[in-house]
Amino acid sequence: MGIFSKFKKGFQQGAGALQGTLLRITGRDKLDADDLAQLEEAFFAADFGLETTEEILSEIENAFRKDKNFKGKDAAAVAREVLFRNLKGAEGKFEIAGNGNPEVLCMIGVNGAGKTTTCAKLGHLLQANGKKVLLGACDTFRAAATEQLRAWSERLKLECVFGHHGADSAAVAFDAYTAAAARSSDLVIIDTAGRLHVKDNLMDELFKMKRVLGKKDELAPHHSWLVVDGSTGTNGLEQAKVFNEKFGLTGLVVTKLDGSSKGGVLVAIYRELKLPIYYLGLGESPDDLQPFLIEYYLESILPQGESVAA
Repeated sequence: MGIFSKFKKGFQQGAGALQGTLLRITGRDKLDADDLAQLEEAFFAADFGLETTEEILSEIENAFRKDKNFKGKDAAAVAREVLFRNLKGAEGKFEIAGNGNPEVLCMIGVNGAGKTTTCAKLGHLLQANGKKVLLGACDTFRAAATEQLRAWSERLKLECVFGHHGADSAAVAFDAYTAAAARSSDLVIIDTAGRLHVKDNLMDELFKMKRVLGKKDELAPHHSWLVVDGSTGTNGLEQAKVFNEKFGLTGLVVTKLDGSSKGGVLVAIYRELKLPIYYLGLGESPDDLQPFLIEYYLESILPQGESVAA
């Protein structure tokens, strides 16, 4: 299956309601107040956030006032343009310097966001592209988290450093970096324990991990990505704001977009924080973690022309 097919399939369920609303009005010769209200509700329900939704509706209304022949199908084109403008610069291009020392990427987020599987899938993707990757199983608190990452690493033939249940996560991260340096790895991907962004004591554990890694490399972690469950809606934006303020984020991965997610939360987060979006989780298989591409994203949630009805 091609990359675009993965995008389209991934958003098929979540974007259906928005596409259905657009489909209902595409044949209208003119838009009325009820049509605009339906569009506003649909975009807001799709998790684009208040500001983006208001911008879309404002531009649709302005276009309608300027052209009384403005039709329903034109509304989707206006929305695409607004979203494209808001996502300008959002495509994260992940590059590893390759200066002889391993770089460190910490996966951060709340419980259930999909950090562990994302770590394994990303390792698999990078390894397929010629990078030498080592995983650090630093979620030592969640039941079976280490076993889950072990199973993934064995399945995908990835090197991984483990600690026992309840071990100090910073110590495991230290050992993972040491092993990566000894094995000439390009990247260490750290699977951190899920933590609520409002719990200061749990956030302190991340700071400790950063301090310990800094003893190995003062720039570590080189990358700190927030993994957000795409179905969490506007709560995902609140998570991103707090984690970014307290820990400092360098990027974003949005997961579980093949379920009930509407897909709009990534626009809301990027608009607010300008964090590059590196990857999207579009399914359960290892190859369903895909680089974020604006054009594929927009075409999946707001297909142009007749493809809206497809």
